[in-house]
Amino acid sequence: MMGVRLLIVSWLVTVFAVVNLGTATVFAQDYGDTPYVQTPQVVVDKMLELAKVSGKDYLIDLGSGDGRMIITAAKRYGAHGFGVDLNKSLVTLSNRNAVKMGVANRAVFYERDLHDTDLTQADVITTYLLPEVNLMVRPRLLALKPGTRIVSHDYGMGEWPPDVAIEMDAPGKPVGRDQRSKVLFWIVPTQVAGKWVWQGAAGSYELQLEQVFQKITGTLSVGGRRVVIDKAVLSGEHVSFEVSVDKGDKGRHEFSGKVINNAIEGDMRVAGAAQPWNATRTELRDARFTDLNPGITAR
Repeated sequence: MMGVRLLIVSWLVTVFAVVNLGTATVFAQDYGDTPYVQTPQVVVDKMLELAKVSGKDYLIDLGSGDGRMIITAAKRYGAHGFGVDLNKSLVTLSNRNAVKMGVANRAVFYERDLHDTDLTQADVITTYLLPEVNLMVRPRLLALKPGTRIVSHDYGMGEWPPDVAIEMDAPGKPVGRDQRSKVLFWIVPTQVAGKWVWQGAAGSYELQLEQVFQKITGTLSVGGRRVVIDKAVLSGEHVSFEVSVDKGDKGRHEFSGKVINNAIEGDMRVAGAAQPWNATRTELRDARFTDLNPGITAR
């Protein structure tokens, strides 16, 4: 039944797209009951801005419609990338638009199912997919290299909370009464869950971390005391947290570093003075990614 439903929806999307190519409504790849509508240009601009796209980035747009996401990234920022869509007419239109805008060497479009698309080369992935499709794609997104940026128009990723979420005016948006859009942004987190150890002035340190998506909690043990860490942040490969080992300013420790496999390299600040911080993971635990995909783990 699912295969029949997908074929029917794909046919409907093709019909609607051909009818509307000359209007403000352009439909792209869709697996739901309602055709998928192209992202307004003002929202495209905000999505690329939020992802901090640069000329060094490679973008992949899932359900690329008339190609404006990748074309804008190539024209404005000098980025490279490609888009995929099931609709042949829209793919043809997108490649023509890329030629017209002078970016055909950096922006390419393919008639392809997003589920059959290799995402591993992406630095940034953009989507405007229905919620159930986001959940289908989510395991593959979480398996991408840490630091990969993901931006979605309107719809979230289930229990995976966005790092940033904004709501904005979207003049000309062909769906909805209020002409407003949500833009949601994630950075794929690395896996930090487990036990980390290192030597410091106070002796042996032991950090125990738990992880649910990019949210981390834990405790630090040093000198026979165990204290709860706070202000913990995990952003891609970068981790930071603070902890009060003793009373007073000298007892406040601030840690920040980059996770490289089973090591962290960074700095520890005590009373404003920085010193190198190098931790080693001696026990690996899986990050917990819940809701529809139990058991999925990060790298």
